[in-house]
Amino acid sequence: MDIRIRASFLPHDDPEASLAFYRDVLGFEVRGDVGRGQMRRITVGPAGRAGAAVVLRAAGGDPELLLAAPGLDSVFEWLQSRAEVIQEPIEQPYGMRDCAFLDPAGNTIRVQELR
Repeated sequence: MDIRIRASFLPHDDPEASLAFYRDVLGFEVRGDVGRGQMRRITVGPAGRAGAAVVLRAAGGDPELLLAAPGLDSVFEWLQSRAEVIQEPIEQPYGMRDCAFLDPAGNTIRVQELR
């Protein structure tokens, strides 16, 4: 199976401090910055490398691992007997088809279909 890390969602309490760390210390490029004040969702990733990203979002959201794989239905079939299903494969309103599971610690693992 060809499963890739697509993004990791990390909560933040101080968007400016988080942005300064990922952008200025780690050298990541800013790919998106939406929202206002403390309620910002900032997407960063390695400069010049599309694909994997870290999404910094306002505190209070649960950490979430975002994976991508071709053939979502076969991945779902394989995982449904190995993890707790919280969402069967569906077409999302933002144009992505995905499903979701919980890991043993209760963290959400979302799998998007590569197109």
